[in-house]
Amino acid sequence: MSKPNYSGLYHLVSQENFESYLAALDVNFALRKVVCLLKPSKQIEHDINTGHMNIKTMTTFKNFDMDFTLGKEFTEDLGPVDGRMCQTTVDWDGDKLQCVQRGEKEGRGWTHWLEGNMLHLELRVKNVVAKQVFKKAE
Repeated sequence: MSKPNYSGLYHLVSQENFESYLAALDVNFALRKVVCLLKPSKQIEHDINTGHMNIKTMTTFKNFDMDFTLGKEFTEDLGPVDGRMCQTTVDWDGDKLQCVQRGEKEGRGWTHWLEGNMLHLELRVKNVVAKQVFKKAE
């Protein structure tokens, strides 16, 4: 079975439990309130032949760029998110992208998967789970 190509531009349509996720990352109250009002977009470039991916999360407040090759651990600078560094690996789990972020916070990572033109994102840290859904731009 071939793996899905995640390439495209996606816009946030819904999110749940995001403020609790940010609180578990020790993001301060005022910043959590601002971040929860943002409607991010994700621009994903995915080379299915090499496994190289670039995920740009863009908002009117701050942008975050994640550049990696599937299955290869790298040092991720999460400064724009919560000021931390971690060792990150993203790889396939079936047709889902599974990310493990090893660092100061236990159980940190995320999972992306596609359902039609919808991109789902489950964010995890400690025992807190947040969910976001993005719709692919036409």
